[in-house]
Amino acid sequence: MKRIDRSSKVRTGFHQAKWDEPIIYELSTPGERGILVGQPEKAVAEEVEGEAAIPAGMARNTKLNLPEMSQAAVLRHYSRLAQQTLGADVNIEIGQGTCTVKYSPKVNDQLANLIREYHPLQDESTVQGMLQIFHETDKYMCEISGMDRFSFQPSGGSQGIMTMASLIRAYFKDKGEDRDEIITTIYSHPSDAAAPHVAGFKIIFLQPDPKTGVPDLEQLKAVAGPKTAGYIVANPEDTGVYNSHVKEFVDYIHSIGGLCAYDQANANGLLGVTRARDAGFDMCFFNLHKTFSTPHGCGGPACGATGVQKDLVKYLPAPLVGFDGQKYFFDYETPSNACAVGKVREWYGVAQVVLKAYCWIRSLGPNGLYQVAKTAVLNNNYLFKKLMELPEVSAYYEDGHNQRIEQARYSLENLEKETGIGTLDIQRRMMDFGMHYWTSHHPFYLPEPMTLEPTETPSKKDIDEYIETLKYVFKEAHEDPETIKTAPHRSVTHQVDESEMDDPAKWVLSWKTYLKKCE
Repeated sequence: MKRIDRSSKVRTGFHQAKWDEPIIYELSTPGERGILVGQPEKAVAEEVEGEAAIPAGMARNTKLNLPEMSQAAVLRHYSRLAQQTLGADVNIEIGQGTCTVKYSPKVNDQLANLIREYHPLQDESTVQGMLQIFHETDKYMCEISGMDRFSFQPSGGSQGIMTMASLIRAYFKDKGEDRDEIITTIYSHPSDAAAPHVAGFKIIFLQPDPKTGVPDLEQLKAVAGPKTAGYIVANPEDTGVYNSHVKEFVDYIHSIGGLCAYDQANANGLLGVTRARDAGFDMCFFNLHKTFSTPHGCGGPACGATGVQKDLVKYLPAPLVGFDGQKYFFDYETPSNACAVGKVREWYGVAQVVLKAYCWIRSLGPNGLYQVAKTAVLNNNYLFKKLMELPEVSAYYEDGHNQRIEQARYSLENLEKETGIGTLDIQRRMMDFGMHYWTSHHPFYLPEPMTLEPTETPSKKDIDEYIETLKYVFKEAHEDPETIKTAPHRSVTHQVDESEMDDPAKWVLSWKTYLKKCE
């Protein structure tokens, strides 16, 4: 048995489970079955129309291409994949940057499992409890943000931003005004530009002041005008720097008739401290899979809960969940304006995600939510102070008066200049210690970025271990750079050649497409 060195804070003995696991289609054997479904009894066949009820135009001409496997083979496949996960249950989650990965109480998962058999087409009378959860979570979101109504349809942050952009478009279409410009900042999440661009807007970027890291008001005034439809911004921005003068920006946009939308995907450091309404915003969205611990789900399931002030409620996607004093119901009348956004996805939102967020809020209460913010800010500033003591780490726009809120984007340009080891190299090597590490959205506006966010979850011991691991890897960069250059060594896979990732001709999005490319 290998002896563990308890004197070290760096867990150098990490080795992730590794299987030479093919994709499920490659494991398929024609004719193999996990379950054999018998023919229906005569009485059942007479009662149920079955295939005969399918219109001829909707019937398949070819067999559905699904893997054919035994139950045991399916179990082995997914169990092995589960063992290859770098997730919050087995790792210290600090290095996921703007993704805000925090601990999600397992009791909330158990509660969500109780409704996994629900179907969105069930009669309202059979799901009154879940509709009540939607309705009450709406009210909690309103209290936390200052908005007047929320939709849970958007399936993530980018779709929440897309919904806000669509609301802005619907509002001005209803007013008969031709406004087609959205203003955002270069350090806001890239979706704050991408989503409204997809919605048909022209995008104007505000650049950061070289000292403070945020734009100044005069820059906004120089680009805003009669074509300005809205201002969509993240605050704090992805650098972690907070624009304390954001209300002045909002007030100016309002003075020229525009709307203001708040990207609050990462609101972890603001709960109980300030609200979107306090800064004058007309709308905002929260990522329930970030701030409200649902959990993240690796890109889904998720929810970009989108809320608006009362004058914009009629533009929200239908239905909302209403309550008439006796029963809960799907409300298709409140978003009644002819220019309303309409559905932004199927159904009403991911019920399990909304339920987990509801449980998290109820378990903490208002004082607990405020404590989440205080702890997240404390953890982040402790991490910031300790990392800034390292010669390899720097941070732009650091003047001692603009501490980051709940996350920070650092730079490893000092390390790269001295050793040739950059942030992507460090990212791959951190995998060998079972730790996440995130760089930045592309393109890198700051050189060799490293974006970390501890949230309220980790203890001081956890944060110290993460710092010590970074120090260990930085030391390797000076003394043994080849080990880092060839990493990862103890992870699921070897170093991946990313040279073809920007070539759409090399992408394969489905097994069907892969087979066609192999012909």
